[in-house]
Amino acid sequence: MSGQPQKLRELAKIVRSKNAGPFRLTFDILFADRKAFEVVRDARAITREAVARAYKIREDQISSIYEIPTGNAFKVTLHRPVVQGAMGETDVYGCQQHVPLLDLPVARG
Repeated sequence: MSGQPQKLRELAKIVRSKNAGPFRLTFDILFADRKAFEVVRDARAITREAVARAYKIREDQISSIYEIPTGNAFKVTLHRPVVQGAMGETDVYGCQQHVPLLDLPVARG
């Protein structure tokens, strides 16, 4: 394996997004096994800084990031850039917003 970081899409089994009410979006990042989860966790790939960079937002626009070890998962919640259903909003269900997470780099130590 080269020194290039993997992308989150290569390690996660499911990356999905959905509404968390009209003012927030939530993202589920699920792994098939503990090893893949630990690789991402130990690389600190899913941080406020990394998510903010991926979405080109300020870190304070991220409501929360949770590690869920018992589920081999992470949960990330952001403030929606446009309120659900408002003029200029492009994804009323929030189901197409996970794509920037797919390319998060995961550096293996």
